[in-house]
Amino acid sequence: MEETITKIFQFEELKSIAAGLAIGLGALGPGLGIGMLAGKAMEALGRNPEARGAIQQNMILAIAFAEAIAIYALVVAIIIIFVA
Repeated sequence: MEETITKIFQFEELKSIAAGLAIGLGALGPGLGIGMLAGKAMEALGRNPEARGAIQQNMILAIAFAEAIAIYALVVAIIIIFVA
């Protein structure tokens, strides 16, 4: 009986670690991607200010796609915590 309780507590601890790793690593890529994207967009605006509209539109669209990946990681972390 006592061994079963110990195993359950260990599993709960592992779930927390897994969820933390899922959101941590899942947000790392989009964070770096958005930072690089914004930096390159600023360089492009510095070189060609007349193309502001097209650059801004494409930048916002790419940021939305990168942010969606971070949201997927958040959903996976929540599933790990509450369902698994």
